[in-house]
Amino acid sequence: MTVHDLQTLHRDGPPALPVEQWQAARPQVLRRWHEALGPLPELIEPEHDVVGVVDEVDHQRIHLRFRTSDRDCVPALLLVPSGPRSGLGIMALHPTNAAGKADVATADGRPGRRYGLDLVRRGHVVLAPDTITAGDRIAPGAKPYHTEAFVADHPGVSPVAKMLADHRQGVSLLASWSGVDPHRIGVIGHSLGGYNSWFLAGIDDRIRAVVSSCGFASFAGDPERHRWGRRDWFSHFPLLSDDLDRGRVPFEFHEVMALVAPKPLFNWLATGDRIFPNWVESTRALEQVHRLYESLGAADRFVTWLGHGAHDFPAPVSAVAYRFLEEHLAD
Repeated sequence: MTVHDLQTLHRDGPPALPVEQWQAARPQVLRRWHEALGPLPELIEPEHDVVGVVDEVDHQRIHLRFRTSDRDCVPALLLVPSGPRSGLGIMALHPTNAAGKADVATADGRPGRRYGLDLVRRGHVVLAPDTITAGDRIAPGAKPYHTEAFVADHPGVSPVAKMLADHRQGVSLLASWSGVDPHRIGVIGHSLGGYNSWFLAGIDDRIRAVVSSCGFASFAGDPERHRWGRRDWFSHFPLLSDDLDRGRVPFEFHEVMALVAPKPLFNWLATGDRIFPNWVESTRALEQVHRLYESLGAADRFVTWLGHGAHDFPAPVSAVAYRFLEEHLAD
């Protein structure tokens, strides 16, 4: 697989995946992906401190902080059903909202974002962590989702790598929780949480099923050149900007999503999404991923829904997504 020319991507659309040669191509994609991410630290044994407990009508909300190998403490909400538990553990990753974890795990969250709350009410244990620069991790005097300080203090480590490292440690905590089957852990997210969900599944084998809402966009057709590189607020992969300035990228995002195969993955795109407007090119990219799943005998494990609407996770779609997680994690 070769480095992609941006002009060619915009003209011809996302390249075909080498389906027949995928096993040989996969290590190369993984290498380029890790080069953009930067190093990921080793996991440590789960350690956490409980900050507070709130008893809701149908579940308990545990406010806690869990430790990471880089001596950080990640604020998170653990939602535990009051009634029978399914055995499923779900990582609920939040979108780009200053409230962070509260947006997906409390009644104060926005409509179309309370998927963590919805899932605990279906009997599943849910962990919703704050990412860096969000929720309780917004530094005093700092703006949410401004990553300049992190990038300056951690050269060579992308903000996304830090997020994924923290999420992996969250998976360790969730897998160790009473009533959670460590072999039945899924992840769900919208927008930032959506692409972090399949990013996470591609590097952590403990994730067994994925739901991503409005969390996929190809480089092809994207009007925002440095969306994934250095920006004046949230920089995903700062090192990518050097390639972007030369008119090239080391991978297309459907190649990174292909690292998830053959795990079950449900993906929702909206034609009115103004954040990721290049849905035509993204749909063509996702078709390549579906071809890969077909070649692996797992066509039913990759589901893409495309519909009218904005950058949202509407109830009719989320209801299907929840069932997708439950059915595939039940196996």
